[in-house]
Amino acid sequence: MLAILGGVITIVGLALWTGFGASWLGRLPGDIRIERGNLAFYFPIVTCIVISIVVTLLMSVFRR
Repeated sequence: MLAILGGVITIVGLALWTGFGASWLGRLPGDIRIERGNLAFYFPIVTCIVISIVVTLLMSVFRR
């Protein structure tokens, strides 16, 4: 089970790294982005919360 979960996480990570899902991931309302001159600060707080909720729900389903 742990190996399967690791493989799924790897595949999802590779898909996101190549640009799949980049159009909405990290650009949700509430994500903090500050750009001034040559300085950029980005903190995807809402994206982190959404991912946390989804992972919690998935773990709850698989736990049963």
